[in-house]
Amino acid sequence: MFQTTIHLKTSGEGDVIDITPFVLDAVLKSGAESGVVHLFVVGSTAALTTIEFEPGAVSDLRTALSRIAPSDVPYAHDDRWGDGNGRSHIRAAIIGPSLSIPFAEKRLLNGTWQQIVLCELDIRHARDRSVLLTILP
Repeated sequence: MFQTTIHLKTSGEGDVIDITPFVLDAVLKSGAESGVVHLFVVGSTAALTTIEFEPGAVSDLRTALSRIAPSDVPYAHDDRWGDGNGRSHIRAAIIGPSLSIPFAEKRLLNGTWQQIVLCELDIRHARDRSVLLTILP
């Protein structure tokens, strides 16, 4: 088993960061030929997923999330805590905090146009994010 942490600075809500190069680097450093990379983002207002990392698809993702958990509706979380980021928690819960990606011959087995991304969903400010990465050979 190999573990490391990816540390990222986000610029705020809607930031989508391609972390595929960090994951591939960890696979190479692990020394494992094949196995599974498990990723987990710490925090309840960020998420991990895969997408074709190009401006159109990223914009479409942002638009879809704004339709699923819009900014102009009341959230009980906001009523309780007053921090205004109820939609951030819902969006993060829908996408999810973790991913597992297989690899073989020291290569990720993701598709040609399938990049691994962190989605910053917190409306309040830019954040320091940590993604825990575990490689299971």
